[in-house]
Amino acid sequence: MVAAAEARVRALAPRTHELLLAAGSAAAVPSLRSALSGPNIGIIGEVKRASPSRGVINANLNAADQARAYERGGAIAISVLTEPSRFAGNNADLVAVRSAVGIPVLRKDFHVDRVQLFEARTLGSSAALVIARAVSPSRLAELLLVGRDIGLEILVEVRDESELERALSCGADMIGVNNRNLESLAVDRSTIDRVVPLIPRSCRAVAESGFETRADVERAAAKGADAILIGSALSASSEPEAAVRSLTAVPRVPDARED
Repeated sequence: MVAAAEARVRALAPRTHELLLAAGSAAAVPSLRSALSGPNIGIIGEVKRASPSRGVINANLNAADQARAYERGGAIAISVLTEPSRFAGNNADLVAVRSAVGIPVLRKDFHVDRVQLFEARTLGSSAALVIARAVSPSRLAELLLVGRDIGLEILVEVRDESELERALSCGADMIGVNNRNLESLAVDRSTIDRVVPLIPRSCRAVAESGFETRADVERAAAKGADAILIGSALSASSEPEAAVRSLTAVPRVPDARED
């Protein structure tokens, strides 16, 4: 998937200057980091058609309708998968979602180069996901700086303590902790138990993968998560608005994390 992302970067490269200019003049968007600061643990609903672990999840999903349902249900942000090769995502979904909702939109993809961040900002993203293990430490630091320069927030995804240390040393202020091992695709729900409490309170912490029930949300809250990102369970739901609403209003427990 990283190799496929690098191929997409090569295709985008001739448009680098054009996308940089477009990113610089893009319309203002709501802040994901601010949305993660409420009294309750936030639900980030994901628009997700397919995944390597589950195959097709919802082939007929209408991105705009799905996002509106999440927002009505109380989601604090929408994550949109745009990775095309294994997740059946596309940029049109992100544009449709940005036009449909008033809450922050996170672009979830394999971002490995600055031109992808320019593109994300141009498409209307509030934030973009960068997976720590998919890029070198120097590239991670570069992408964080580029994001700040163009007004695009960066959620850095980690799955263990060493990756968290690397993300923090590069200046990350939003951390996603993924329970899923991206090589084996196995989910280890104890990952957030170990890693989320280590995230400084000055950062925002998002727990990812393997969440379906209110009990799951309460467990993540007890470890100090500020939000839960839920993709497969919500995208597969026949009643996404009710599914989101059933997970909301769980109080945050910021004291569970380090100063």
